[in-house]
Amino acid sequence: MASTGFALESAASDRGKLRRIALDPLSRVEGHGKVTLLLDDDDQVQQARLHIVEFRGFEKFIQGRPYWEVPVMVQRLCGICPVSHHLAAAKALDQVVGADHLPPTAEKVRRLMHTGQILQSHALHFFHLSSPDLLFGFDSDAGRRNIVGIAAAYPEIARQGVLLRRFGQEVIRLTAGKRVHGTGAVPGGVNRALSREERAGLLAEIYQIIAWSRQAVQLVKRLHDADPELYDQFGSFRSNMLSIVGASGVLDFYDGRLRARDADGRMLADGVDVRNYAELISEEVKPWSYMKFPFLAAIGPQAGWYKVGPLARVQNCDAIATPLAEAERHEFIDHGRGQPIHAPLAYHWARMIEMLHAAETIKDLLHDDDLSGRELVTSGTRRHEGVGVIEAPRGTLIHHYRVGDDDLVTMCNLIVSTTHNNQPMNEAVRRVARRYLNGRELSEGLLNHIEVAIRCFDPCLSCATHALGKMPLQLELQDASGRVIGRLGATPASASPADSTG
Repeated sequence: MASTGFALESAASDRGKLRRIALDPLSRVEGHGKVTLLLDDDDQVQQARLHIVEFRGFEKFIQGRPYWEVPVMVQRLCGICPVSHHLAAAKALDQVVGADHLPPTAEKVRRLMHTGQILQSHALHFFHLSSPDLLFGFDSDAGRRNIVGIAAAYPEIARQGVLLRRFGQEVIRLTAGKRVHGTGAVPGGVNRALSREERAGLLAEIYQIIAWSRQAVQLVKRLHDADPELYDQFGSFRSNMLSIVGASGVLDFYDGRLRARDADGRMLADGVDVRNYAELISEEVKPWSYMKFPFLAAIGPQAGWYKVGPLARVQNCDAIATPLAEAERHEFIDHGRGQPIHAPLAYHWARMIEMLHAAETIKDLLHDDDLSGRELVTSGTRRHEGVGVIEAPRGTLIHHYRVGDDDLVTMCNLIVSTTHNNQPMNEAVRRVARRYLNGRELSEGLLNHIEVAIRCFDPCLSCATHALGKMPLQLELQDASGRVIGRLGATPASASPADSTG
């Protein structure tokens, strides 16, 4: 254990008692959470839970604010995916100002902004946060298992990851005003268009971005081919799937109607107006997490929970509108041999297909002269309520507001992407813990298997930084009375965060 900087203390436990293992905090995820495991005397996992230990009060302190402030305020939820919150709020408030149909320039600028967000976020997650596990192995040296290690061993892969993300951030800067926490979307439209010179600058790079995105898809496919048993079975579980789909059932990150399928791919709900989301989805509260547990209301909490995000979207849609990504989608679907793919590690494959689609979509939008139009904002009959739904990088994001006659927000309800994935992440943790922890001695590499399962979902637990090097874990084993019977501790490597969240 000395090579990893960990020390293990142990003591005999009383027979019949359950031991508690706590992974606190989780590393290389956006936000703060922990995992607790309960083991019996035979070291068999009896319970596994993911706890979200942060409290988010946005629903309350948005109340009483003027509605036009909301799109800028809510993106402070996160420095990784602020654009998604910015646009979901703006879409909800479009309804409040009566903007039923945005001017073409406004809608296309928003779509470009959001597609840049998808590209940069997917590049960040895969190359910075997950590729160290996939390229070095789950049990590899913790001091190497980070983006610095990737840069040393795979310099071209690391370079491509950095430049893909940089390009996505540049798209955001030009459409939103800033790379992080911009102001581009306003209720009823946008506050700027792109000049022809700005479009030309992005077009000069986009074909290289598409080529790198294609290489990223090939990289993930090679990983699957090299170890199909691991990638098809690690933490695998069956569940329902939820996303929005666009017109004719195509993959659409920006707008659409809600669709849900069961674990076998059969349609459960389709064409649901996003304003009626509360009829489709209910939420359960559990005492051990600040995050709710959504489920399909018609099925109930026991069987109605579902997954969202790339793995759900790529399989829930009928097609992808860009040719290169559509070809990759067909290959992905064929991998399932007629059945939906549920393995968590397949999220990375689907995520890279989406990144390729985002790059192709950016290219198409940049050729559209509407991006440089002059009609930016519209309005209509004033209303008191609006619902905005968008596909954030991590999954379906819902913003719901009510506004009084005095223009102040009276109600705010947010269901963020990671909340939808709460139960699936817990299920993945349970499957991996029982497969890899049962009867084994604690080690950093073993515990990283649990974190790998969580990272598949790219959880955004809130705005966060990512520690380099050894996982900053403090594990304690306790008997049922709370007495500490074992401890595993580490001091994080002295390094700056892997990414600034702004």
